Amino acid sequence: MESSPTVSRILLKLSGEALLGELDYGIDPKVSSRIAREVKAVVEAGVQIGIVVGGGNIFRGKGLAASGIDRITGDQMGMLATVMNALGLQDALETAGVTTRVMSAISIREVCEDFIRRRAIRHLEKGRAVIFAAGTGNPFFTTDTAASLRAIEIGADLMIKATKVDGIYTADPMTDPSATHYPRISYDEVIEQKLEVMDTNAIVLCRDQSMPIRIINLNSPGELDRLIRGEEVGTLVS
Repeated sequence: MESSPTVSRILLKLSGEALLGELDYGIDPKVSSRIAREVKAVVEAGVQIGIVVGGGNIFRGKGLAASGIDRITGDQMGMLATVMNALGLQDALETAGVTTRVMSAISIREVCEDFIRRRAIRHLEKGRAVIFAAGTGNPFFTTDTAASLRAIEIGADLMIKATKVDGIYTADPMTDPSATHYPRISYDEVIEQKLEVMDTNAIVLCRDQSMPIRIINLNSPGELDRLIRGEEVGTLVS
């Protein structure tokens, strides 16, 4: 018999690169379908879920700025890339049978709703997955910071950052076999050791509002479901 969920509302942060799969650009339908199945299991367990998705698989504002485009223009292009990803993920979720709403921090009413906090919470209470697009709507803020902000605004019990590895390590485990895993770590230790799991603004925001962060590997099937049922997966930042 499966254990009951230990959380009632979560915020999942996905990078745009997570949607690439084996592609060099865009969204791999196999990856979005797999993520949709993971999210569906969470919804069916009775846990409310908000999702923030990045845009790095299409455009990254900082990278565009490095190539000569005005930074603010580049960030605006990056925000629009997150809307494209959100719509792609919405399609995958609804194909999997999960009622989904996309809410954007910049107004694009022909394709998605504007972000309104009270309306977002109402969607969550009705059992809909809500994808928050366009970051914070402001340049110079990453989607990590947007995820921290939305997690706090919707009153999530936990913010989850999905990465390619199963938590935080002393170094990159992909390149350093001697890297050791942290089961738990404090916000200040993440900042002081420059572990770069999220940008500093996002960590500080979570620290100041006591929002716990769990770093997990979403490429591991069932990881999200095990987490919501209380298993110690990945790394807890608190």
